[in-house]
Amino acid sequence: MLNNFFNTNYQSLLWLLGTFIVLLIAYFMLLQVLRKLGKNPKYLIPSSTVKTVSTPIFLILVSILLRMASLRQILGLSHLEFYFRKTSTLLFIFAFTWLIIKAIKIVKQHVMHTYDMNTSDNLRARKVATQFNILERIVIFIIIILAVGIALMSFDGIREIGVSIFASAGVAGIIIGFSAQKMIGTILAGIQIALAQPIKLDDVVVVEGEWGRIEEIMLTYVVVKIWDKRRLILPTTYFIEKPFQNWTKSSADILGTVFLYTDYSVPFEALRKELTRILKNTDLWDGEVNNIQVTDSKANHIEIRALMSAIDSSTAWDLRVHVREKLITFLQENYPESLPRTRLRLENMEAPENTTRE
Repeated sequence: MLNNFFNTNYQSLLWLLGTFIVLLIAYFMLLQVLRKLGKNPKYLIPSSTVKTVSTPIFLILVSILLRMASLRQILGLSHLEFYFRKTSTLLFIFAFTWLIIKAIKIVKQHVMHTYDMNTSDNLRARKVATQFNILERIVIFIIIILAVGIALMSFDGIREIGVSIFASAGVAGIIIGFSAQKMIGTILAGIQIALAQPIKLDDVVVVEGEWGRIEEIMLTYVVVKIWDKRRLILPTTYFIEKPFQNWTKSSADILGTVFLYTDYSVPFEALRKELTRILKNTDLWDGEVNNIQVTDSKANHIEIRALMSAIDSSTAWDLRVHVREKLITFLQENYPESLPRTRLRLENMEAPENTTRE
């Protein structure tokens, strides 16, 4: 009897050690392969992420060990088979979900590494970054929901509840649809932004009368960084349902305007030459557009529009401020009579000779 007990434990120990060694060898071989692939720029796995994926892979191997009957037999816990199996199942689901999420993030980092967001012409990079950021959150959200559902369905009691719920899915679907209508609409708006891209990361927009840049696009809301460093938080549905200005929808370059209000005596040609000189002496101008036009005339002044171009909206703003200051200084120093003025004609009205004063 005792010999049978030792023989059984001996066999279980051999099975456990053999499985452990095989899993350990497989684990280190997989890490070695990942490190080797990480040194090759053609592959997705950079060497810095090997440590990131090693933890969930190790947990998957641990879940396999927990499921072995030989481990329970050696520990003398064969009567706890149910708990070992459930722990193994939950650990495997958790680790596998973790591994998938890490893989998604690695793929995103690899793709985004090929695009430079810091260049002036970064339209393509902003498109890709916007799509990946939104779709990544959507996919991770779905994966987590599925993982939690699978984990709960592994319990018999919850599975029976799930079957009952599915049996009345029609009524439940209507109730959930009405109660979560806004949330579902917001999520769908986030998906629509990712696909249609009315806005992208780092886009220059004017919303609610505020000028700013798109700083973050989350699944349910968008963060706009205002020029004075305030943050404007808007739901994703705002950019689907309401009109707004997007200055960098198709390209980053933009035209800038400066309006001057002068007297009718202003010399237009001298003003055009001065604008050209100002633009050629600044790095803010991209060399594309340079023009002065008379856009309106009133009784007391005329409206002159100076038109110029820059590589992006921020540069255009600085260029407009610079040109406005220089043109006003030019008129003050060289043609002060061209500044706006109000004319008043006075007629000398002589008093009659027979007028007497009391």
